[in-house]
Amino acid sequence: MDIIQLYRDYNVPYVTEGHKHARPGWVNISCPFCTGEHFGYHLGYDSVDNKFVCWRCGGSGKWASNVISTLLKVSKSEAKNILRQYGALTGKAPEKKRKIKIKAFKLPSNTTELLNNHKAYLSNRGFDADKLIELYKLQSIEVIGKLDEINYKHRIIIPYFWDSKMVSFDSRDITNRSQNKYMACPDDRELVARKSILYGLQDKWKDIGICVEGATDVWRMGENSFATSGIKYTTKQVREMVKQFKRVFVMFDDESQAVEQAKKLCKELKFRGVEAHIIKIKGDPGGLPQSEANYLVKQLIK
Repeated sequence: MDIIQLYRDYNVPYVTEGHKHARPGWVNISCPFCTGEHFGYHLGYDSVDNKFVCWRCGGSGKWASNVISTLLKVSKSEAKNILRQYGALTGKAPEKKRKIKIKAFKLPSNTTELLNNHKAYLSNRGFDADKLIELYKLQSIEVIGKLDEINYKHRIIIPYFWDSKMVSFDSRDITNRSQNKYMACPDDRELVARKSILYGLQDKWKDIGICVEGATDVWRMGENSFATSGIKYTTKQVREMVKQFKRVFVMFDDESQAVEQAKKLCKELKFRGVEAHIIKIKGDPGGLPQSEANYLVKQLIK
């Protein structure tokens, strides 16, 4: 399907490979299902698998007619007619494996130990920088730190470990001026995909776990917590939760999309025999005062 021409004809702003939100082979727009609360180029069209996916709100984008109907504010039958004009199949996207050329895993160039301004950023957010370095092996990049032509400048590098081995990374901008707060390892560099594992201190987990969205939430909630790297969790991640935990407390942000995903995750865990509960807080776990987070964890992990 010629999705770019469709977007051009209907004046839909889009970004392609080269923009930090769009991975190779994807064309991204602002998601019409979740833009109201969380603006960004989250809804991608995958030209390889011929499907729409929003990494923020998840499943709504599987059906092309549903996406175009909502995006252009037309009926679904009219959306199907529009899609046909641009060479689309209007049914469910065909299932087929994506071929990804695997490259060697490595961190961006000029990755160093956590620098003073990166430590200051963490301290200003109420974190103990030295403790995070010790537990989560955080590193940093100053002005230039490239990997596959992506510059991770002014970022904290967040390694992902699985079975005691570094398999991927994410990064967090410390300037609050970047269009993208987070920039992850390119897909074809990962030893294990971040969305197939859980972020946290794997060797510290016990029977009770606290499920959060991202790394900063884990840093706040401590060793009993783990992150799904966004509210759009995967089946593989659910399987890992079932293997590891007997009881899970799901603590996503208070946005409506996050709340719905938390409910969905709890249902899936219960179906698989894991006791699961939603914990509602104002804002996000990473924004809690440390004393409040510590008290909450103490109440949950009894």
